[in-house]
Amino acid sequence: MLQSNPASESEFAMIAARENEANLRNGQRLRRRIVEFGRSATLQREFNPQGEMISQESTADVSAKLEYPACPACGSDQRHFPFRLHGPYCVACCESCRLHYLYPRLMEAAMQEVYRQSSYYEGGACGYADTSYTGQEAALRATFKRLLRNLAKRGLTGSDLLEVGCGYGYLLDEARSLFSRRVGTEFSAQGAEIARATGAEVLVGGIEQVSPDRKFDCIVAIQVIEHVYQPLSFVKQLASHAKAGGYIVVATPDIGAALRRTMGRRWPSFKVPEHVVYFDFQSLTALMYQGGLTDVHRLPYLHAFPLGLIAAKFRLSMPPVLARVKMWVPATTVAAYGRVP
Repeated sequence: MLQSNPASESEFAMIAARENEANLRNGQRLRRRIVEFGRSATLQREFNPQGEMISQESTADVSAKLEYPACPACGSDQRHFPFRLHGPYCVACCESCRLHYLYPRLMEAAMQEVYRQSSYYEGGACGYADTSYTGQEAALRATFKRLLRNLAKRGLTGSDLLEVGCGYGYLLDEARSLFSRRVGTEFSAQGAEIARATGAEVLVGGIEQVSPDRKFDCIVAIQVIEHVYQPLSFVKQLASHAKAGGYIVVATPDIGAALRRTMGRRWPSFKVPEHVVYFDFQSLTALMYQGGLTDVHRLPYLHAFPLGLIAAKFRLSMPPVLARVKMWVPATTVAAYGRVP
């Protein structure tokens, strides 16, 4: 059973307002710094945030694996293209529901094969290519600790936790003292094996690997839904595994944030071919309500990154001792939570 909420709704609103105001101020400062940095840095070639993600395959091989989808949220085939990325890829915006999505995209079966590769987390062509997942461990743990504190403030901790897409289990490990049972899913068999060292039960695969009769008080999907080809079905699947009165927590790169507006098509979360949908708070909230959730609220989410990873996004290098320093970056992620009736 979830812990009772120790504070009133008005107190939560005040806390959220203060955190959002602080994030806005930090985001404005970050935007100025990025603009200044972009003016002063001399790059030898145009910045490409992902590079050639499937560099070993010919253009013909990749083209054979592409599909040209309708809107993944509402099914409309009416779209315009606010961003053109490298190769054949564009970012489409649905004329009906305003969701942004990758067009064309790699077929889902081909993309899932990439997720299963051991190299995905350790510097492969896709995935964590700039800085390995283990190289980001300290920053990720700091981010997850802050997230879990925010969940605890809102009474969302206490009993059974399911994390979909748990990676190496850093969040599951940090959640030891806050949940009595911890379960995760992970496509990478190697990643799942590492995550099991936290003492959590970890299943290889996606949400479909969880038995239909298993229910949880809190289900989290952190930096996952941007990879999902059918996001509405995904949210409904999450809800089907929640107990009545349980909560679903979703966090994803924020296409509506100042960082994306500053960087335009060079935004690092236009990560081709693995990120196939892009949300802001409005589109994420709409999806969660459409998926059957109620009482959807914004969740403050500040993200820490290794300084070396930030430099790598600009094709710059720095000494290892500085590369490991973590930097808190606002305006990168939108997060929300909703209750299952």
